[in-house]
Amino acid sequence: MKKVWIAFSSVVILSFIALIWVGTEVYQKQPPIPETVIIEETGEVVYTKADIQIGQNVWESIGGMEVGSIWGHGSYVAPDWSADWIHKEAVFMLDAWAKKDFNTTYDNLDVEPKAALKARLIKTIKTNTFNPLDKSVTITQERYTAIVSNTAHYTDIFSNGYEQYAIPKGALEDTKKLEQLNAFLFWTSWAASTNRPDKEYTYTSNWPHEPLIGNTITADSQIWSGFSVVLLLLFIGILTYYYLRKHEKGEAVIHPKEDPLGKLILTRSQKSVLKYFIVISLLIGLQVILGVLTVHYTVEGQAFFGYDLSSVLPYSITRTWHTQLAVFWIAATWLATGLFLAPMISGKEMKYQVFGINFLFIALLIIVLGSLVGEWLGVHQFLDLTTNFFFGHQGYEYMDLGRFWQIFLGIGLVLWVIMVGRHVVFGIRKNDDSKHLLIILLISVIAIGMFFFSGLMYGENSSLPVINYWRWWLVHLWVEGFFEVFATVIIAFIFLRMKILSAKTAGRASIASATIFLAGGIIGTLHHLYYSGTPVQAIALGATFSALEVVPLTLMGFEIRENWNLLKSNAWVQNYKWPIFFFIAVSFWNMVGAGVFGFLINPPIALYYIQGLNTTAVHAHTALFGVYGLLGMGFIIICLRFYSDRVWSSTKLKRAFWLLNIGLVAMVVFSMLPIGVIQAYTSITKGYSFARSSDLLYSPTVQTLKWLRMIGDIIFSVGIFYFCWFTINETIYCLKKKI
Repeated sequence: MKKVWIAFSSVVILSFIALIWVGTEVYQKQPPIPETVIIEETGEVVYTKADIQIGQNVWESIGGMEVGSIWGHGSYVAPDWSADWIHKEAVFMLDAWAKKDFNTTYDNLDVEPKAALKARLIKTIKTNTFNPLDKSVTITQERYTAIVSNTAHYTDIFSNGYEQYAIPKGALEDTKKLEQLNAFLFWTSWAASTNRPDKEYTYTSNWPHEPLIGNTITADSQIWSGFSVVLLLLFIGILTYYYLRKHEKGEAVIHPKEDPLGKLILTRSQKSVLKYFIVISLLIGLQVILGVLTVHYTVEGQAFFGYDLSSVLPYSITRTWHTQLAVFWIAATWLATGLFLAPMISGKEMKYQVFGINFLFIALLIIVLGSLVGEWLGVHQFLDLTTNFFFGHQGYEYMDLGRFWQIFLGIGLVLWVIMVGRHVVFGIRKNDDSKHLLIILLISVIAIGMFFFSGLMYGENSSLPVINYWRWWLVHLWVEGFFEVFATVIIAFIFLRMKILSAKTAGRASIASATIFLAGGIIGTLHHLYYSGTPVQAIALGATFSALEVVPLTLMGFEIRENWNLLKSNAWVQNYKWPIFFFIAVSFWNMVGAGVFGFLINPPIALYYIQGLNTTAVHAHTALFGVYGLLGMGFIIICLRFYSDRVWSSTKLKRAFWLLNIGLVAMVVFSMLPIGVIQAYTSITKGYSFARSSDLLYSPTVQTLKWLRMIGDIIFSVGIFYFCWFTINETIYCLKKKI
């Protein structure tokens, strides 16, 4: 075991050194926010640094990434504002020059004058005029005229509404805030269209693809994409060889003839966890309802089958609540599982455990309800900007909740770490064969509590590259990293207690799995940051190590086979049929959703063209629900199986399982993936702004594909109904039992 622990420690330490080093580069080489933006010919100040920074806060307050996207990060209905701004500014300037020089529009010109005007535009737009001495940016009078035109366009959209973008009338009416919002949009487009000093690419590595200004994929993105594919194939071969050679050499286990957990005596604290499952089921149902509303806004814009909802529940709110509730209920499920298993780990009921569980339950309700209300108030502009930052809508996908609610949740997680960690420490002190398994479990528990605080590492006025850097520490490392390790160890522990695995095998396999996953997962965080105003190191390291994330997922077929074989080992294992079925589904979606669809958007050359398109939604749904959601459901079912003393009817769970998986497949095959492919082709051939335009998204073909999603949505929703029905019914039965 010593070698395994050395490998694990080395991977974690070296990976964080690399990740933090890139972080220092992000701080030092991020696109500058100028003190002033000045018209070259007149010296007139157009924007100040305060205008841009406050404009970012305004953008956050109206929903931020839930209303279109910036640099590809955000929602899909409205445009990517930076890409849209760049394209509109370019078209305006080209037409103005064409009218002035040739008395016609740019599109009507012959090839040679078109090429001349395009070359003039590229020089005007891409030349970096930032002065490091006075920290000013100068623009030409001609460009200022284009900026005025863009400002009028976006002011109209956000004040009067735009149905095809699902933006309601009156989303933002304060004229000063509208000016500041436009200042922020200008800066994001400036950074994405202006070359870095002494470089031939922009601060966002030439993202977005915009042929009019010469924004095309860089050599770095192409080279590192090729390298990532080669590395992927190499390590798949190595890992497969290692797996086939070593896997069958684990310690032999004689499976018991009776269920080792059949006579489990439940503690008071375990019973107090039950109420979590009822609330989690309600959150799942609410999340699905909000998902239906959110996706329907993509076809009607402001209404739900003709009924105007946007004035009360605009798209920005329904999508915020839909994504946030997903994180809430999945995390709550895993945390509740940890609390349930804690006494099984230590073998005793510890003091104040019930009080802590009840306190966390109340805190969970306050955080969920408080953050949802705060976000609604923020988006409807009832809060000033600073109050909105703390209690309203932070504006960043998957971490929209205000800073106060983040801190409150962080305190709750610290309490959870103490409550679960003390049981694990007690189990470690027994110094039995499960020691190594429990040590890696303790590490994952502490990491879950500690890494949540990475979301607090930026402030109200931090720049977008810095915020994105820390945001992905939370979204990727916390959720996809250490929760993944926690889940792996929890499943190993459950199988250990069921005497399906030996302690030695479970410990070694869990540490090895964590090592392999984190080898790609920690530095792989950077694959979210290729084009977020970050230096080229993010592309090099992100492409290389995100490819390694996919490697262990390619072996999920073996895990599916092993879980299936468990059902044949002994008759009593059939009691755990449905939890095992959910674990099998998790393995399948890990391979397809996280592996195939994840790698589809991972290489820089792919993400350059398809970031923020429906291809991202394919990965998000199949990985977030297919892996983490179904795993959370499996945890709930297996905990209820431990509680319940009655024979289960398979009807509800059977319907839930198959309808959920069939519905998820139908969503992807009939709607999201075809739309994503159409958008990807458009992005590659015409430019990114066209792929996100309402002309494409409301074209007859895409509209038909959007309506076809109803097939998968209905099937999936019925599956959710059956799962929640079963869970609530079984939980109420268990609550009525005496301990």
